[in-house]
Amino acid sequence: MALLITNIKELLQVRDSGITKVSGSEMAELPSLQNAWLLLEDNLIEDFGTMDSCPEIYGAQIVDATGKTVLPAWCDSHTHIVYAGNREQEFVDRINGLSYEEIANRGGGILNSAKKLNETDEEEIYNQSRQRLEEVMRQGTGAVEIKSGYGLTVEGELKMLRVVKRLKENYPVAIKATFLGAHAFPKEYKENHSGYIDLIINEMLPKIAEENLADYIDAFLETGYFSVEETERIMEAGKKYGLPAKIHVNQFTAIGGIAACVKQKALSVDHLEIVTDEDIEALKGSDTMPVALPTCSFFISIPYTPARKMLEAGLPLALATDFNPGTTPSGNMNLVVATACIKMKMTPEEAINAATINGAYAMGLSETHGSITRGKRANLIITKPLTSYYQLPYAFGSNLIDSVVIEGTVV
Repeated sequence: MALLITNIKELLQVRDSGITKVSGSEMAELPSLQNAWLLLEDNLIEDFGTMDSCPEIYGAQIVDATGKTVLPAWCDSHTHIVYAGNREQEFVDRINGLSYEEIANRGGGILNSAKKLNETDEEEIYNQSRQRLEEVMRQGTGAVEIKSGYGLTVEGELKMLRVVKRLKENYPVAIKATFLGAHAFPKEYKENHSGYIDLIINEMLPKIAEENLADYIDAFLETGYFSVEETERIMEAGKKYGLPAKIHVNQFTAIGGIAACVKQKALSVDHLEIVTDEDIEALKGSDTMPVALPTCSFFISIPYTPARKMLEAGLPLALATDFNPGTTPSGNMNLVVATACIKMKMTPEEAINAATINGAYAMGLSETHGSITRGKRANLIITKPLTSYYQLPYAFGSNLIDSVVIEGTVV
């Protein structure tokens, strides 16, 4: 069925096909049409233009968007929304002065989530995760990557990825699955890193590939977690199963991980709260997308990704939520965009580009998502009446979304 949206105050992120990402100074440009119309046919963007050329489509559903802004649905390229329970106590522990490392050393952090996940049956994990996915869809997310990494056992990781597969099958939102068995070392492998990596490579990966459960592979490349050499071994193993890398790196320390990821042709490098001049040089000219997670910095009070330095160096940048139970218990991309503007000094144009077209690139969805382009998926946000789209980050505590369209249907 056709859906015709008319009288759009401003249609944002209007792009020609073939533009897969924007970088550097290009990120300050957000192409738009004033007083526009947009035609959706089934689940695709069919056409658009200004109201002086608005067609009459027999039998189409008409939506009057007078005073409203329309933009592509958010593309959230880094989440962990399949998990069990929560880590509320660690939130209080941090308020009381404990660091991320101190919480992890006493059995909290990732190992805490892994314990809960392995004690919870698959149906319950699915039901909890389903509610989170429905919430982020209502908040405007039309494409999302979901990682495993709270199993840390063969069965636990498979259980998580099977839940992701069920979500893919049951919801219209685009979902990419990432295998993150290398999220932390289980207690029994604390002194036997190679033993756990062998388990990932020789047992987990073949079973995941057999059931076609993952699109990407990931590792937490960080001091105290997976070293550069260990992560390279995991990336190489992923390649053999057709799984490109998307790597957690430079959250707390810079140990040469970004250069290693670029060398291995990782699709994205995520976190980047710490970025050196050498890291920037490694990223220049590469196909690897840097991804910032500003609401993680906000929640656990760590530095923010130095967006201005990276953009001035000509790099692209994507934004994502890092939705997880420990360090970012929110999948609200509207808050991510606002936080990037407020704390990382990104302009609204740069932040919206980072959360749409560049976010799509960081999930391998450039051909179908992230912009208002003929032939792309009909995934949209229709705002409430706005004075300008600057209100989206400015009024950071308000819900300015009127409706969300995913695959051509209002959700």
